[in-house]
Amino acid sequence: MSDKWNVDDFTSWKSEDFPIGAVCLDAGNSVEYITGGWRNQRPIWHADDCKHCLLCWMHCPDSAIQAKDGQMAGIDYDHCKGCGVCVHECKFGCLEMVLEADVEGE
Repeated sequence: MSDKWNVDDFTSWKSEDFPIGAVCLDAGNSVEYITGGWRNQRPIWHADDCKHCLLCWMHCPDSAIQAKDGQMAGIDYDHCKGCGVCVHECKFGCLEMVLEADVEGE
């Protein structure tokens, strides 16, 4: 099968013709897969209120919370899917979810 799939005739594909989907075959390659476009909401970090407890970092399922020197440093929006777990876990109100449409172009 070529690098580009012709799905016009997929009903005749053999099992080996189907592309592998949702699988990262090589370790450490998730940085190559930009998944932030999936979200319709995003967390906004209010740095001035942050206590740097890193509960958001510990619970983020996408490793999108960035930490440096033991402190919250920002959010990797290329990989944040907008699940809101970080907002739920923040006990200090330093994170809030907003509609993606309200921040487009920033």
